[in-house]
Amino acid sequence: MNRKQFLRTIGGGTLAMTLAPNLLMAEGFTALNAASEYQLTILHTNDQHSRIEPFDSSYTKNPNQGGFARRAALIQKIRGQEKNVLLLDSGDTFQGTPYFNFFGGELEFKLMSMMGYDASTMGNHDFDNGLAGFKKAQPNAKFPFICSNYDFSNTILDGQTIPYKIFNKNGIKVGIFGVGIQLEGLVGKKEYGETVYQNPIEISQHYADFLRKEKKCDLVICLSHIGYDYKDDPKKLSDKILAAKTDGIDLILGGHTHTFLPEPQSFMNRSGKNVLVNQVGWAGLLLGKINFYFDKNKNVKNISWNNQVIDASILV
Repeated sequence: MNRKQFLRTIGGGTLAMTLAPNLLMAEGFTALNAASEYQLTILHTNDQHSRIEPFDSSYTKNPNQGGFARRAALIQKIRGQEKNVLLLDSGDTFQGTPYFNFFGGELEFKLMSMMGYDASTMGNHDFDNGLAGFKKAQPNAKFPFICSNYDFSNTILDGQTIPYKIFNKNGIKVGIFGVGIQLEGLVGKKEYGETVYQNPIEISQHYADFLRKEKKCDLVICLSHIGYDYKDDPKKLSDKILAAKTDGIDLILGGHTHTFLPEPQSFMNRSGKNVLVNQVGWAGLLLGKINFYFDKNKNVKNISWNNQVIDASILV
């Protein structure tokens, strides 16, 4: 992606949540937002790929953009402005720079912990040092890895991940589960061992029902590392297909395909209701930001978004 294309992905907007076709509008709804009983801010990343430092100023595509320190400063600023914040990641933290080669992911997890990440799922590159490599680095992560469709029962990661987690943010119950891509053919067998891959659609429906109906969550989020879309193979499982073939999910935060979405995309689920899908490229060039506004009955009434560019304008 060149700089002009990149800049087109940023901006802000508001999405009115209705059962009619979605209306994507310019910044607005100030009165509605102010009247909301509850607000929740979701910050998210994906496919960081060990890009600890900003890209060099001579890099032709995104010069002097990205960087963990800048992201940390921005997150700290947002937390100072918003009361209820969840910081989430959709996998592929590992692989891409010498930092991973030297430290095996320990540095990435330490820095994410310092930023206060609440949860992450695992991407295919998080298996690059094998299950043993991930387990060695994991103690540096002070946040859980939510993996719902990877069964690690017969591996050394048994008990090291969780299938779901519920957060209570000022009275709003947020249920989160995570699904990963098929590892066979993408990751070497010796890297993932006896990990068992389970169908993401079936698993997603199971946890969406469980979180919404049994646990009474007000918002259900899927951390996905299956990819947003595959134009050369449109029938391949993707976030778009996952959204259409399930119900009960409010938001899918994706990864794997390094897709810079210009704004959260809305799809109709199998029950005819809206589900949002978002993905913010790769390498920490953007920080996704989505605000959910709830009424007194904890029903979502409005959603605003504003992708945050990570560049030299952020002082660290």
